[in-house]
Amino acid sequence: MRGKGNSKRLNKSNKVKKTLTELIESYTYDEDIDHIKDILNALLSFSLKEISDIILEEAVKLTESKYCYVAYVDPENKDSVGISFTKMTHECDMYEEIGEARFPVRKDGTYGGLLGYSLDTGKSFYTQDVTGHEAAHGIPEGHTPVKQFLSVPVFSTGAITGQIVIGNPKKDYTDKDLEMIEKIAVFYGTVLEKL
Repeated sequence: MRGKGNSKRLNKSNKVKKTLTELIESYTYDEDIDHIKDILNALLSFSLKEISDIILEEAVKLTESKYCYVAYVDPENKDSVGISFTKMTHECDMYEEIGEARFPVRKDGTYGGLLGYSLDTGKSFYTQDVTGHEAAHGIPEGHTPVKQFLSVPVFSTGAITGQIVIGNPKKDYTDKDLEMIEKIAVFYGTVLEKL
């Protein structure tokens, strides 16, 4: 029985990956919007985690980045909840085990730091030197060093509902990389709105 369950999961995982890859590439390259809507409707049977994992893979692949963090904003308490992420600290094993990396919103309604900057401002940005960015306040002890950083807020019906962050690409980030991740963020916002 266990083998059959794993096989079904693998088949669904492959189907999810193929469908989402097609959708993200269609969205990124401005293909027919009706085709994209059809695929989006088909995705309702997939979990947010499955969709977020593929977004992570595509964001990394399209920008040749080493790291990625895909999060949604918890509608109950406004925490930023990383659901798909590459491991960058010892705590990431624990986060992976519990299924999320939760970064609480502060009492003043902001998130703070470089990770929270696009959530706080509602603006996409990238930097080739994180130490020179106005929101940077150092890297936590035990955290993998990040030099280049790109972050995009995700919107659904006019409100920030998530975030996609990538880091340490093979080459410096460009406006084209930002534009691609913004398009993926539009897709992710639509997914968050439907779930």
